[in-house]
Amino acid sequence: MKRTVYFSVMAASLILAFSMAACGNGKSADPGASGATVKATGSEAGSTASGAAQEETIKLRIYVKYFNDDTKKPYDYAVAALKKEMPNIELVLDPMQQDDNQKLKTYAATGNLPDIFDTDYNIIKAFVESKNIEMLDDAQATKDLLAAFNQGNDKSLTAPDGHIYGYTAGGTNFQLLFYNKKLFAEAGVEAPIKTYDEWIEAIKKFKAKGIIPLSIFAKEKWISNSFYKGLVMREQPDGYGALEQKGLTQLPDAFKNASKVFESLKEAGLFDPNATNTNYDQASALFYTGKAAMFVNGQWEIYNADKKMGSNVDWMYWPAQDVQTYENMKYYLNGAPSPGGFAISQTSAHKEEAIRVAAFLARKYSEYQYIELGSPIVSLKIDQPVSVNPPAMMQRLIDEVLPNVKGYAKFNESTELTNALDDNTQNLIVKGFTDKQFNENIERVLKTINE
Repeated sequence: MKRTVYFSVMAASLILAFSMAACGNGKSADPGASGATVKATGSEAGSTASGAAQEETIKLRIYVKYFNDDTKKPYDYAVAALKKEMPNIELVLDPMQQDDNQKLKTYAATGNLPDIFDTDYNIIKAFVESKNIEMLDDAQATKDLLAAFNQGNDKSLTAPDGHIYGYTAGGTNFQLLFYNKKLFAEAGVEAPIKTYDEWIEAIKKFKAKGIIPLSIFAKEKWISNSFYKGLVMREQPDGYGALEQKGLTQLPDAFKNASKVFESLKEAGLFDPNATNTNYDQASALFYTGKAAMFVNGQWEIYNADKKMGSNVDWMYWPAQDVQTYENMKYYLNGAPSPGGFAISQTSAHKEEAIRVAAFLARKYSEYQYIELGSPIVSLKIDQPVSVNPPAMMQRLIDEVLPNVKGYAKFNESTELTNALDDNTQNLIVKGFTDKQFNENIERVLKTINE
């Protein structure tokens, strides 16, 4: 997902975290992936000669995102540190597919879960019910990790049932609208776009120039879901949390207005006809090769965008109904703290080792983001200095956004509602599926979960 990572964890004290820190089935497709083998290092060879036991090397299969710099580099950084800290652990990487967790669900159904896997709340809830995920409340690794969190951020690890099932130390990711400055200038479009009317006029200008208005990897449903939530939050800052009220069976106006705007943008030509069959690699290529004027993704895209486009790219706040609403609502960010991260298979043959490794990886992913990328969007206390100057777009977040954040969307606990929003927001991108159909489908789910 470039990242198709879902929006993850942190509390509202992002800038505080930055300032305090300154001064991630036991059965395996590979028969040996979960087993233990014996391996001697050079120093151990001498020990062996004198009769000492060789150190056991433990292989752990791990299923995580690993397909571009933003996913490969933190993993490689963490693994390099792991080799020094736990030299007897060998990770066998199974790269995560960009498939809305379908392969992971298949692994669970066939008893072939990796020892460690990347998870989100939907998977946590499903795997708790099917007894495929380990509860981590009492693990020493959990206690040690929590002790390193900035105050308040530790709560983001806990699922709604009060238990911990995954380790992550990242921050609350949120969605941004990236744009190509050169294409905006060529089409005569002024940035930033502040209102929906301006957005529709911009679409017309781009299409007249043969420019794709926006590239989106809507083959992954979460991104269309997040796009819709971005529209909702211009009027309802609680996001989907506002839908989980006892007795609520009709969509509030903010949600109906958002689906109507979504439909209007589609009819104006914002989305490519093949958008729902487009993955991240394809969508980002359209943007980075100058074929698409805008691209939607999380703030993590800043680093890749800066690398590919330099000063020719920037980000915008989400447009709104009018300029006044835009100004009033722009600091409500389209992201929600939610449980997830590195989880452990309940049937791992090396559960204790897997737990320690998962907690270690969470620490190192967070450390990489802070030290190597200069990102303050982490939950851990990092006592090492930043080694780089953040890209200009990240510096904008540090200076302009994080000190002024008014709030994030509330976490949505209903997986039934989430699944319905995933399916129906993806359908909204498709010609012929209307906002009226969307509203009717979501209201059917509301009657189920709230009555």
